[in-house]
Amino acid sequence: MSQEGAVPASAVPLDELSSWSEELCRQELPSVLPRLLSMYQHSDSWIEHIQILKIIVEMFLPHMNHQRLEETFFSQVLPKTMKLFDDMMYELTSQARELSSHNLEIQTTLRNILQTMVQVVGALTGCVQHVCATQESIILESIHSLPSSVLHVIKSTFVHCKNSESVYSGCLHLVSDLLQALFKEAYSLQKQLMELLDMVCMDPLVDENDDVLNMVIVIHSLLDICSVISSMDHAFHANTWKFIIKQSLKHQSVIKSQLKHKDIITNLCEDILFSFHSCLQLAKQITQSDAQDNADYRLFQKTLKLCRFFANSLLHYTKEFLPFLSDSCCTLHQLYLQIHSKFPPSLYAARISKAHQAEIAGAFLVTLDPLISQLLPFQPFVHVVLDSKLELPCELQFPQCLLLVVIMDKLPSQPEDVQTLWCTESQVSEATPRVSLLKAIFDSFEQCSGELSLPVHLQAVKSTGQAEMAVTLYQHVCVHLCTFIASFHPSLFPELDAALLSAVLSANIISSLLAMDAWCFLARYGTAELCAHHVTIVAHLIKSCPGECYQLTNLSVLLRRLFFFMAAPQQMEFIQKFPPKAENLPLWQCISFQALPAELRKETAHEVIRVGVGLCRKWLSSSRTLGELESLNTVLSALFAVCSSAHDALDIGQQAEVMEAGSQLWTFLNTNLVTGQPCVQQTLSLLLPLLGFFIQTLDPQLISQVVTLQASLLKSEPPDHVRLAVLDFVSSLGKLFISQAIQDRILPSLSSVFALLLADRNWLLEQHALEAFTKFAEGTNHEEIVPQCLSSEETKNKVVSFLEKTGLVDETAAARVERVKQEKGIFWESLDKVTLEAKWSSLQPCVKRARVEFPLEEEYRSALQAATGALEAIELLLQKSPAPDWLLMKMEMLQERIDKLKRHLL
Repeated sequence: MSQEGAVPASAVPLDELSSWSEELCRQELPSVLPRLLSMYQHSDSWIEHIQILKIIVEMFLPHMNHQRLEETFFSQVLPKTMKLFDDMMYELTSQARELSSHNLEIQTTLRNILQTMVQVVGALTGCVQHVCATQESIILESIHSLPSSVLHVIKSTFVHCKNSESVYSGCLHLVSDLLQALFKEAYSLQKQLMELLDMVCMDPLVDENDDVLNMVIVIHSLLDICSVISSMDHAFHANTWKFIIKQSLKHQSVIKSQLKHKDIITNLCEDILFSFHSCLQLAKQITQSDAQDNADYRLFQKTLKLCRFFANSLLHYTKEFLPFLSDSCCTLHQLYLQIHSKFPPSLYAARISKAHQAEIAGAFLVTLDPLISQLLPFQPFVHVVLDSKLELPCELQFPQCLLLVVIMDKLPSQPEDVQTLWCTESQVSEATPRVSLLKAIFDSFEQCSGELSLPVHLQAVKSTGQAEMAVTLYQHVCVHLCTFIASFHPSLFPELDAALLSAVLSANIISSLLAMDAWCFLARYGTAELCAHHVTIVAHLIKSCPGECYQLTNLSVLLRRLFFFMAAPQQMEFIQKFPPKAENLPLWQCISFQALPAELRKETAHEVIRVGVGLCRKWLSSSRTLGELESLNTVLSALFAVCSSAHDALDIGQQAEVMEAGSQLWTFLNTNLVTGQPCVQQTLSLLLPLLGFFIQTLDPQLISQVVTLQASLLKSEPPDHVRLAVLDFVSSLGKLFISQAIQDRILPSLSSVFALLLADRNWLLEQHALEAFTKFAEGTNHEEIVPQCLSSEETKNKVVSFLEKTGLVDETAAARVERVKQEKGIFWESLDKVTLEAKWSSLQPCVKRARVEFPLEEEYRSALQAATGALEAIELLLQKSPAPDWLLMKMEMLQERIDKLKRHLL
């Protein structure tokens, strides 16, 4: 002691300081600390640095005034410590490339650096532990250099450990023990720091901006660390997230406007997706493995638990900071879509067992439901989900449909202003254009062609006393849509009407049918007056259509269906408003007379027949121009509607009148005329099924003419609707006994018709042909014709497969899913390149082609003049003397050649 007293404390060597007693350190602190701090700042040796740092932390830090730690120690030492650690990390990374088992010098150098780094981290741990041990409540401003410095060192350590395989190449084993020690020290340091930060409170006397900024920096630094350790230690990763959320909520009132909410939400969503994909991968691996591996299953459960934790963290954070999440809504939207795109029944989902599906749904997916509930009133989320310019890849279209259905289910419990927000389109004043929820549902549903055609199945909501059952996507959307309509707010009914009508007029058949189903539900659920009002609107729309188009077809189907839901008094009012007159036949052709009460059905059917037959006779006695055929086709369609739905209401006289009118109209048709004019093709398509109603009483000669024309017509490849009409007629011939006198004329043509139609490559026509042939073959007495219809071995196999109800292609479930996915991708790739426009086409006679000059025009003129001259010569001869018997036959042959040439010109 006497020697110590002889040497000033400020000059004592470092080695001797380490042997000082606790009391001596406390006494000499004022004189020794400045010297140590000066030495620390000016030293160039890493070894000396760490020696000084350890002496200060272990021997003098416990005696410092804890309220002045920042100014007396942390602010002077920690910046230099961070630089020291960064320099060591740079040196370590730079020299690691030269590490090898043969280069002992580099190996020793690197190990020494790592050992020094471990000591630095240990010294920082001592600082944190001291603060935790000496203070119950910590003001962040009084230690603000400590958290930021510690977090810098921790992140740098974790990044190096994460990249160690690439940094040390194949020589990682030479330093792995020290790397592991460094990681453990950093791990322990972060746990101590989180414990310290948990004790922090904001000092109301300190400048608020500085205090807030310090806490925000801490949270953002921890967020960066989360990104680094996500794949290194799942439990540690989860605990770090837990701490971030906890601190954000603890200091919410002062830091809410400074936090990088978008970064927090984005990172949390990325971690959710990563853990979810890991969970699916494990479930798939377990499903594919024959042996039951308990270790794999335990890992699956652990990963699933992690999924749930992250989802709950997101749910909690979203709830507290929702007003600040405007720019995170797209991320949240994508999170929902991505999760459901990888989960059954998505076409793009991993194949996992039903048991695993149930576990994942029960533990994880259920947390997404309250998340959507929280976001419902948030306008930015509404704009993202209903964005009119939203373009999703194929795999996200089905999840978008599911999301919209979930939103639709939740809306009835929301306030009126929230319902209005979702169910109305954007206003002019709004920057982002959006569609209404109902329109979005129909648009999204239309994009799920693959899921509808497969079809995928979803679990229906269980009713009391009923077993859970799987339903198709169509059923799922339709049921939920109708439930939504039943609870629709009265103020939003104009939006409902507009959305349903727009969908009915859609070019997409399945969307149009969905809208019709929903409309029919509304007709049943609503009042009789509402149904009548809707029927009247649809009727006026049909009458306003300028010509044949898909919109008219859709409206016609809707009118036919809605008419069944009308009450008898409203049906009477409809008849009075739209009586069966010529101008209203476009409506009566759409209506099934089965919807009317018996007496009213009889009266109305008689009136339509009277008006229709009268108009047919009027046309037959007129100039019979092609331009008038469109109105005649409407008449024939109305007559067909009566015969198909009220045949029993017609007496023998009325049936005879219809048959006579149809027979007379048939004489007007020939193959060439039908081939060249769309409006004549429509006439034929209506006449064939109309005549089929009276097949038992038709003139055999007329039947022979019809079958002969059909056989000739099919060789010119008429449109599909003509071929379907042919099928309808020939299938009815199975009920007919064909007399011996005309068998030679009918049966060969009939077998030719069936042979051509059964060989058709159009899948729809092929199916109808098989059905029609089966119906004919089962009913006909002329069994000898059946083999003649099967013109090839391929056709025979198709018929046999159809009768045995076996498929021609053996396709596995997995192969079918892959095919549907490919088809969907091809369809939507094509649709992206095409702008769908409503094209109103009318079945008018073909317009003349514009004149085109050809190199051989003069030769054409000369040949035509010669033919004209020959016809004029025949005309002069007929004026001079009677024609020979053979001339008429030759003229008909010449006419056929002219008609053939005309078809080449069309």
